[in-house]
Amino acid sequence: MSEEKDRSSKIFTIPNVISMFRILLIPFFIWTYALLHNSLLTVILLAVSGVSDVLDGFIARKFNMVSDLGKALDPVADKLTQLAMIFCLVFRFNYMVIPFILLAIKEIIAATTGMAVIKATNKVRSAEWHGKAATACIYIMMIMHVVWNIFFKVEIPFTVSVISVAVTTAVILLSFILYTSRNIKLIRGAKKDAEK
Repeated sequence: MSEEKDRSSKIFTIPNVISMFRILLIPFFIWTYALLHNSLLTVILLAVSGVSDVLDGFIARKFNMVSDLGKALDPVADKLTQLAMIFCLVFRFNYMVIPFILLAIKEIIAATTGMAVIKATNKVRSAEWHGKAATACIYIMMIMHVVWNIFFKVEIPFTVSVISVAVTTAVILLSFILYTSRNIKLIRGAKKDAEK
């Protein structure tokens, strides 16, 4: 039990360092996309961020390095990356303001209710399938809009762009509803247990 508690409180594990690295990448891909207008380098940095996201989760599970900090830090790195890149894309595709605002609201509410869950249950909850699906859709949407002109030498077609944004927005909304519902149930359950 003490070994598990010690492991959960560790800060400088390999997965946590990788998550911190992903956060440090954010200013660089903003710089390459917004200032250098270098789509290829931006995609490379996003790909590095995405691969490192998969890698830190694999290492954490495979080598028993799961920690409470990692459970919190990993989604923070994800969401900051996603919000930063979508924000950059808003200046080229105005309608991307919809998934940007929805994602921002989702994460603010998720963070607020998530902190309440931790306080009520003394546990940090891991990401669920719909959160991972939303992350995958966001990355696909972002990379499509950045790389389309690299491969096809033209701007992404409006219809393709709108469909990808609509699908991503729908998955974000689904995840928002499911996470909020889960957290409210956990908080209420903890309160009922405390009253017994």
